[in-house]
Amino acid sequence: GAEPNLADLNVYGILTAIEGSDAFQDLMNNTKIQPWFARMKNLVEPHRIDTSIMTILECIGCTLIVYGIPFSMFVFTIAHHPFRIIIAMTSAFFWLISMLLSSLLRFMVVPLRNQLAFAVLCAVLFQEIFRYLFYRVIKKAEFSLQKVQLQELTAKGMTFDRFAVAYAAGYGFGFISGTFSIVNVLSDTTGPGTIGIFGHSQDFFIATAFLTLTIILLNTFWSIIFFTSLDKGGIHRHLGPALVVITHMLFSCLTLLNRTTKPTYSIPIVNACVILCGMIVYTLFLRGFNIRQRLTRQ
Repeated sequence: GAEPNLADLNVYGILTAIEGSDAFQDLMNNTKIQPWFARMKNLVEPHRIDTSIMTILECIGCTLIVYGIPFSMFVFTIAHHPFRIIIAMTSAFFWLISMLLSSLLRFMVVPLRNQLAFAVLCAVLFQEIFRYLFYRVIKKAEFSLQKVQLQELTAKGMTFDRFAVAYAAGYGFGFISGTFSIVNVLSDTTGPGTIGIFGHSQDFFIATAFLTLTIILLNTFWSIIFFTSLDKGGIHRHLGPALVVITHMLFSCLTLLNRTTKPTYSIPIVNACVILCGMIVYTLFLRGFNIRQRLTRQ
C-alpha cells in the first residue's frame, strides 16, 4: 500500500541502523528489497525528526540543573576573593586524592571489587577522612596567616574568615564530586537513543541531575558543619562530624536504589532534600541564627 504500516517502519528502522555496513550491501544486492527500501525512504525521510536537537536540549537542561545554583554561588561568593578560590581548588585536590585511595583499596580487595556497596562505603569514609585532614591543613594555615599583616591581606581580598574558608572548602569538595558524578551522564544525554537502555525510566537523566545538584550543596554545608563544629567545641565537636558522616553515608546508600531493575528515583531525591534542609538548619544553628530574634526585630 501507499502508507507504511508498523511492521514496515520497524524493518526500515533496522535497515537504516545498519546502512553502510557489509551486511546491508549484501542484503541490497542479493534480495529484492531495494525497491521497497527506496520507497520507504521517500515516504519516511521527509517526516523524520532531528532527534539530535532533542538530546542536545536535554543535555543543556540537565547541565543547567546541576551547575545553575553552584555557578551563581561561585560568581557571587567566591570569584571575587582570591583566597577562597585557592581554598576551593585545594579542597578539590584533596577530594581527588581521597577518590584515588578509595579506588586503590577497592581494587586490592578482590572479593568485593565488583560490589558497588563496598565502593560507596570506601568512597564516603575516605572523603570524610580527607575532609578532616583538610581541616587540619587549614588550621595550620590560619596560624601562619595570623603572622601576616592584616592590612596587606585585606588589600588583596584575603582576610581570614573561618566560615568563608569552610564554605569555600565545601564548595570545592562538592563541585569536583558533582562533576565526576555527572560528566559521563551528560555525555550520554547527547544521544543517540540512550534513555532506557537497560529498561530504566526515562527520568534517569533529570533525576541524576537533581541528585548531583544536591550532593554539591550537601558537601558545601557538610564542610561548614564539620569545620565549625570542630572550632566550636563542646558537644558539637563530636556531634557535627558524626552527623556529617552519617548523613553522607545515608545519602550515598539511598542512591543504590537507582541500581535496581525498577529504580525509584523519588525516594533518593526526596530524602536528599530532607537531609539538605536538615543540614541548612543545623548550619544556621551553629552560626547562632535565631529566627525568633529576627522576627522580633522585624
